[in-house]
Amino acid sequence: MEVYTNLAASDINFMHSALAMAHQARDAGEVPVGAVVVKGNEIIGRGYNRSIAAADPTAHAEVMAMRDAGYRLGNYRLLDCTLYVTLEPCVMCVGALFHARIMRLVYAATDPKTGVCGSVIDLTSETRLNHHMQVSGGVLAEEAGLLLKQFFAERRKMKERGGDED
Repeated sequence: MEVYTNLAASDINFMHSALAMAHQARDAGEVPVGAVVVKGNEIIGRGYNRSIAAADPTAHAEVMAMRDAGYRLGNYRLLDCTLYVTLEPCVMCVGALFHARIMRLVYAATDPKTGVCGSVIDLTSETRLNHHMQVSGGVLAEEAGLLLKQFFAERRKMKERGGDED
């Protein structure tokens, strides 16, 4: 995993788009994670966490963005595409990225509990797997991390007050 020290303007712009999707997730009562798929210099897929609303454990931001991109391209293979996501992907999402043949993954905040791009394990460096992609982390990590921390702090407060929470 490469940690950015010299950010490209396009990476920052696309991560801002992913953060906008994370805000939509938060506003919908979902864990605030957002993602966009980019081909060339164009966003071709957008998604945010929808697991709660969809009652679907696979409805993570990355999967939703890839579904959108696949639909738009008419192909499940997302060749020459980059996925930007506000949180380090889990094992399910990295598997989906591999199957879609995503060329590059850029994420914001690390996930010390379920992240598989170096935090818990690093599936993206596993040489025995049949697909590999470039991985970069830390793009707007502070902003993405703060959004998640605020969300979970609010959820804890609601739970303490006896609110209905998952």
